[in-house]
Amino acid sequence: MAQDRLRGGFLARVLRHRWLDESDTRKAIPPELMERLARRIAASEKRHTGEVRIYVEAGLPMSYLWRNSTPRERAVAIFGKLRVWDTEDNNGVLIYLLLAEHAIEIVADRGLARHVAPNEWQSIVTRLGAALHEGRFEDGLTQALEEVSALLVKHFPAGEGAANVNELPDEPVIG
Repeated sequence: MAQDRLRGGFLARVLRHRWLDESDTRKAIPPELMERLARRIAASEKRHTGEVRIYVEAGLPMSYLWRNSTPRERAVAIFGKLRVWDTEDNNGVLIYLLLAEHAIEIVADRGLARHVAPNEWQSIVTRLGAALHEGRFEDGLTQALEEVSALLVKHFPAGEGAANVNELPDEPVIG
């Protein structure tokens, strides 16, 4: 009986992740919004030495579903794949959205993570989740980006007159 429930839960999860596709992601984050977010990221990164990436995907790949992976595990993998960890001051941040599970993860590299309490990250996630639930993707992502930027400015401000190299692309990624 328990095995049937597990199997049923697994099938429901697979269907939820396979039901959504890239077209759903593009509806949530259309090209014009991607351009505006890229400009906001670029402007943000002029104020601090960190790097911010946004990654949005409709559903997990089957390999993650078979292993019953969590959205957090996927976000950490994407953090590595996009090389967010590979910044000079270890202060990259990934904002990850998984539409099929309405999941939001923020992954911060160790340089910034040591300065920011988990409840601060959770507050950002909670506010972003509320905005997304209301269909306000642009407002929610803009606010989350501003809040992450404020943390980066506080702990890793751009030095006056110092070179501030853009280490990673600014464009959000649709997975």
